[in-house]
Amino acid sequence: MKKFSFPLDTVLNYKDQALDNLKSEHAQIIALVEQQEQKIRSLTEQRKAACVRFQEETHCGMTVNVMREYECYITYMQQKILLEEATLKKLRKKEELKRNEVVEARKEKASIEKLKEKKLVQYNKQVLRSEELFIEEFVSNKMSVQASR
Repeated sequence: MKKFSFPLDTVLNYKDQALDNLKSEHAQIIALVEQQEQKIRSLTEQRKAACVRFQEETHCGMTVNVMREYECYITYMQQKILLEEATLKKLRKKEELKRNEVVEARKEKASIEKLKEKKLVQYNKQVLRSEELFIEEFVSNKMSVQASR
């Protein structure tokens, strides 16, 4: 009997490649999210350090201009942190959408793989049946040859 061939193998290969591409894109987005989180942590640390220096220097005494500079810098850092957090929120939304695409691609691939497994089981049953028929035919032919002697 001929070898098993699944007619949707090309579709399965395509779905597999698409899934790999989506996984790669998802990993890139996750890396961007992590970079953005690190950036926010760094900015937050810089802002905290500036606040600590401001507190220390106010106890020692400073000019009004220096106080304004600190306040402007701290306000600027806070605005920058908020801006970066908005960017992070967008990246997380993008990551979630890409994750959903990966899940859907996995489902599609899994459904085709299950169909392939079912077809393979049917094929194996058919092969077994044909082999059994061949054996039965062979045995009956042997018996008829022996009986005719």
